[in-house]
Amino acid sequence: MALLIKIILIVAAVAVGLFLLTFAVYFFNLDMKMMAAVEPMLAKVYDRRKRERRI
Repeated sequence: MALLIKIILIVAAVAVGLFLLTFAVYFFNLDMKMMAAVEPMLAKVYDRRKRERRI
């Protein structure tokens, strides 16, 4: 029974940790800050891509 309680506590701690991590990303808008840093690299790749021209 003690093992089951320990497993439940570990799962609960991981769930709370993941919630706090996602809350920090949301609160500080970290996803859009990361995309602002990555976008120039993605734009270079996209601009170099050969495209089919249709009339």
